[in-house]
Amino acid sequence: MFNLLKILSQLDFLSPSKIARLGSAIRQNGVNLMLLFTLTERAGGTQTALVDSRENLSYQQLQERCENLVHHLAERYEIGKGRKVAFFCRNHASLVQGIFAASRLGADLYLLNSSMSRLQFNRLVEEQNFDFLIYDEEFSDVIEGSLYRNPKIVSYQDNKASISMLAGMVPGGNQKLPPSSIGKIVLLTGGTTGKPKQVVHRPSLFNFLHPFAALLNRLHLPKYSTAYIATPIYHGYGIAVLLAFFALGKKVVIQDSFDVRSACNLIRLHQVEVVTVVPLMIHKMLKHNSEELQSLACIASGGAKLNPALVEEVNHHLGDVLYNLYGTSEAGLNIIAAPEDLKHHSNTLGKVIAGGRFQVVAEGKKVKPGNIGEFCIRNKWSMRNSASRWIKTGDIGYRDRNSYYFLCGRTDDLIISAGNNIYPLEIECAITNHPCVEDAAVIGVEDICSGQILKAFVQLHSDKTLTKGELSSWLQTQLAGFQIPREIVFVRELMYTDVGKLDRKQVRANASAEVQ
Repeated sequence: MFNLLKILSQLDFLSPSKIARLGSAIRQNGVNLMLLFTLTERAGGTQTALVDSRENLSYQQLQERCENLVHHLAERYEIGKGRKVAFFCRNHASLVQGIFAASRLGADLYLLNSSMSRLQFNRLVEEQNFDFLIYDEEFSDVIEGSLYRNPKIVSYQDNKASISMLAGMVPGGNQKLPPSSIGKIVLLTGGTTGKPKQVVHRPSLFNFLHPFAALLNRLHLPKYSTAYIATPIYHGYGIAVLLAFFALGKKVVIQDSFDVRSACNLIRLHQVEVVTVVPLMIHKMLKHNSEELQSLACIASGGAKLNPALVEEVNHHLGDVLYNLYGTSEAGLNIIAAPEDLKHHSNTLGKVIAGGRFQVVAEGKKVKPGNIGEFCIRNKWSMRNSASRWIKTGDIGYRDRNSYYFLCGRTDDLIISAGNNIYPLEIECAITNHPCVEDAAVIGVEDICSGQILKAFVQLHSDKTLTKGELSSWLQTQLAGFQIPREIVFVRELMYTDVGKLDRKQVRANASAEVQ
């Protein structure tokens, strides 16, 4: 209750009249995302809410368009409680409006990874049997060649019904819809195997107070005016920051997909203060034009390991503005490292947020500080489709005596060489600390004598030169002997997934191709 009162105070919503208005809105419409518009009425509705590559919408315009869409989806497509509505879209206003409208009708929301293949989409259609699909026209070939046969609507289209068109059409009549609370929010991630993984969250006002409070207080979001969501909205913390800024009545900027030139220009043009990124995004933006990023006061990085070299690069160019967010699709946000934390430990994940429980477990037992094990999480805002209340993350790391957590890698990335357990991330960080190295990936390759040996793929800065012998000699001063890669291959560029994670599958495939 204390957290709720604190959050309502930060939202300037503790006066009796405003609480009464909130209560009235809940009675009339239910608890769903449209409730956020009640929180922002104090701004008069004229303040800019959402900017994308096609339009700028004020809070009043966004609310009106969402309300129009609610009625059209209910009347034309019978969207309602328990219906499964899937979103196969990039970041744009129609996606946001579709999510809000389906939420108001009590539907279950399925946010699909926009980079999935036809095979993956077919699997989802078979497993989930979606009732309705909102999609971008660029994915038409995937959908038309799939097993999906239920109603669907495109996000944007000039000559036929689309989300954008319906949102702009005032519905006829004054039919009043019954109140409805939001159903499930299901994140359908790619998973480490490539098979889409279902992650169900059942939204609850009280269950999500702790992560919401952490975003407000640890990242100081109420003091800022404009956020740019560079990460896909279907990412957990992408949509979290989007909703947090809407609750605060601030401006949110999005674009269909990340392009470094456009991203830097947007930050400069809108004087963006808060941006959500994966580490690769901020690395590319700093490399492209750090001067255009000077308005940034809060860089919320997550989704992949933060390299200490990147932390130093951000601090050098932009100051103490970098935050590291750690969470999983299944367990949500759980750890935050603020700039002062990263100053002391540039490779830390940070400390656990209030309300969460975190354990490091090896061989079924909780280990002492300094010992490595698997991260296990327990909280009220995690997914509810797990048989155990403790969720195994698949991430390996440790906690120090000051309660800072550190990531070593994934359970499936572990390399066993001559009886030694080796985690690639530690070696990759050491390699990228060399002034000539921009990026690195380390994998294990089969070896008759050692079981596996280490092979490093190294990308140099474009203006630097380095020999394998020089790098190997330098690593002998940084790592234990068993951690030094037996093989080093210089590459022009390392491949990353669409969500900014190092594509280790592709690295391994390239290594196999070399052998063949």
